[in-house]
Amino acid sequence: MPHHGNEEEHGSSRDQGSKRDEPVIRDHRKVDPVTGQARHPKGEKHAEPVAEPLETSADSDGDALAQAEEILNRVDVPAEESVAQGVATGSTTAEATELKNDLLRLQAEYVNYRKRVERDRAVAGEMAVIGVLNSLLPVLDDVDAARQHGDLTDGPFAAIAAKLENALKTYGLVRIDETGVEFDPTIHEALIQQPGEDIEVDTVSQVLRSGYKSGERVLRAAQVIVAVPA
Repeated sequence: MPHHGNEEEHGSSRDQGSKRDEPVIRDHRKVDPVTGQARHPKGEKHAEPVAEPLETSADSDGDALAQAEEILNRVDVPAEESVAQGVATGSTTAEATELKNDLLRLQAEYVNYRKRVERDRAVAGEMAVIGVLNSLLPVLDDVDAARQHGDLTDGPFAAIAAKLENALKTYGLVRIDETGVEFDPTIHEALIQQPGEDIEVDTVSQVLRSGYKSGERVLRAAQVIVAVPA
């Protein structure tokens, strides 16, 4: 006769073995299929927020400065507010400080660049004016010669000559034609020296050709006769 009791015991042992051998399934998905939210396993840090790219181009100099100031104001956020928002950490604070220093250095370089450009522009304008004045010096010599010969005492040409000289004065042109002053080799060119009476230093006694200067720059030295102490 068959032994039903032994079959039951073997059946129960098979059931227990099948339960022990069942595979264990672990869910490693990054997104919860039910809620649709990202999962953050224990020990895993949240991703750092990515900084917005800086705009490096500007339509004008004023736009570039405004953009730099806007970035500086955005970087300089109080630590308490950053912690409250859950954004500031030790690394982000260091990066923000480094970014702010870079922006300050960039702003200083930009200011120096602007000053250098303005200085070069002023020098270029001054050189252009000096070039025009130098080209008109022969015309002024002819006007002086005509005046010495009495050709410009009156009439329309005398008025034109006066207007030309006044217009050039507005551009800083100064005539060097004084007599009785101490000889200065930086503005005078001595053509003749002759003994003088009652003088203690070399003195300009006569101007043969007028000199000119613009500001502190001497365009042409005056050709003079110098009286020296006897």
